[in-house]
Amino acid sequence: MTAPTGTGRRVLVTGGASGLGAALVTTLTARGDRVIAADLAETAPDGLPAGAEYLRLDVTSDDDWAAALAHVEERWDGLDMLVNNAGVAAGGRIDFLTMDDWRWITEINLFGAVRGCRTFTPLFKRQGSGHIVNTASMAGLVHPPTMSSYNAVKAAVVALSETLQHELAPYGVTTSVVCPSFFRTNLASSLRGGDPAVEASATKLINGSKLSADDIAARVVKGIDRGRPLILTDRDGRVALRAKRLLRPLYDRTMRRVAEGVRRRVERDQTNPTEKHA
Repeated sequence: MTAPTGTGRRVLVTGGASGLGAALVTTLTARGDRVIAADLAETAPDGLPAGAEYLRLDVTSDDDWAAALAHVEERWDGLDMLVNNAGVAAGGRIDFLTMDDWRWITEINLFGAVRGCRTFTPLFKRQGSGHIVNTASMAGLVHPPTMSSYNAVKAAVVALSETLQHELAPYGVTTSVVCPSFFRTNLASSLRGGDPAVEASATKLINGSKLSADDIAARVVKGIDRGRPLILTDRDGRVALRAKRLLRPLYDRTMRRVAEGVRRRVERDQTNPTEKHA
């Protein structure tokens, strides 16, 4: 069975107040879907499109997920699509990140998606239909140095999604995993880890992208409509994945050059602590 298409779908989007989540809410609402934007804030964000609803949801809270399920069952008597999009970023060298950093990103990015899947799968099974969309990242497929926590958690989201694609298929439930590369968003502002070897370069890559959250959202929705289990949103990501699969020696050399560049930058910063590097 393919993912539900057309307008009028009942959709819940986590992380729906900003970034890609907000763009997805806007794109889906404009198509005529009925959308609930869920996020941490107590009140709806400015710019919530007309027709969309807002629900406070902490993806790390079992009670909040239970309340979200009760809300959509009462409001709509079911759900057609769950978008597990809420996420944060933590980056740094393996000996720089703390275990608290690892727990923080895992609890939100991985266990948040797991909680969403566990909460709504029984409903989807009863309906005999439903679609789960998990937002991962190209970092879940291609693993650059200094981003071990982010890479590992996003890879786990990919694995979760691929598992559910097969596990839930007999029940008429479909799954997609979204793997965007860098695009302009506010993710860098919440980057946790405090590693100077990572912060400046991550911000530069995000802010320097030609793609906006709206661009990515349009491509995600197109991929959902086409029933794609893996949604790659840009050429750079597709090229990097092909290089890893088909040109492994070249891929490995590229990653090692990145790691060597980080080492040299760290050594320069230690020698000249007040010097700034782009």
